[in-house]
Amino acid sequence: MLSRLMNLLKACFRPRSDRFIHKNADTGGHQDGLLWYKDTGQHVNGEFSMAVVQANNLLEDQSQLESGCLSTHESGPYGTFVGVYDGHGGPETSRYVNDHLFQHLKRFTYEQQSMSVDVIRKAYQATEEGFLSLVARQWPMTPQLAAVGSCCLVGVVCGTNLYVANLGDSRAVLGRAIKETEEYLAIQLSAEHNACIESVRQELQLLHPDDSQIVVLKHNVWRVKGLIQISRSIGDVYLKKAEFNREPLYPKFRLREPFKKPILSADPSISVHKLLPHDKFAIFASDGLWEHLTNQEAVDIVQKHSRTVSLSLKSRALTYKNRCICNLSSVFGLFSCREVQGGS
Repeated sequence: MLSRLMNLLKACFRPRSDRFIHKNADTGGHQDGLLWYKDTGQHVNGEFSMAVVQANNLLEDQSQLESGCLSTHESGPYGTFVGVYDGHGGPETSRYVNDHLFQHLKRFTYEQQSMSVDVIRKAYQATEEGFLSLVARQWPMTPQLAAVGSCCLVGVVCGTNLYVANLGDSRAVLGRAIKETEEYLAIQLSAEHNACIESVRQELQLLHPDDSQIVVLKHNVWRVKGLIQISRSIGDVYLKKAEFNREPLYPKFRLREPFKKPILSADPSISVHKLLPHDKFAIFASDGLWEHLTNQEAVDIVQKHSRTVSLSLKSRALTYKNRCICNLSSVFGLFSCREVQGGS
């Protein structure tokens, strides 16, 4: 299991080093074909590991880890930001999120002089609005950009709080030490927005009571309007603005009937977790990892192989790749919280 898991994580993505972590930190990693991984690096709140498993030569996913000042002003606050952006339909949206979301967060943090749920929500909203504007400008030349989108999972450690925000079906999981047994408990921190989840289908049906086809079971997979599995994202403008769901967009993306309100949402689910001394690490990964591992399996691997977790996940990934499993691409990030907690 160890070797298979490590390969899965490594093959997910190749982060840009200048966006990967604070520029004064070590950003070196290892490349092995479509695998990229970094076993150990330093951030302001502890250590981190990252890995990327890529299913093919076109990489639609992005990730970043920023450590240091979380504001546009050096007065702070200080902390760590991690983002996992699982793109679909092309790489443009995930790249846009990678370039803009953290900058928006820093701006709103400065304006409010603190980190908060409201700051994160505004950063998501500004990123969505910026990409919508880009699609509108590019529509005459590149109309298919309207069908490109990205899941967006973010974690922010600031003080003793871990903020987790999510759009789509990526996932954040906390590893908590159980003192009595010396085992680690997996705690899911993020809410997911995938039509395969009954509560998500119910939410869509409540929001669109007059649309009997708002979710459709197609080839044994639940999809929103028969097109896409996720109900929330950045981008996917063709399902948010009716003026972009028409020619010259490809017919496969065009709906038969016009819609009056957005079908997909860009409003993230956000939670705040108070870090405690027994909260040891957090795993941030796209669905390519969680399709093959339970939360507890991932936490157990990190616990047992904390110094070589990326290598272990790489090995897991290659095993799956050799079995020709589709949708293998995955982004993985792990960071410890020991310095935040003051624990050992």
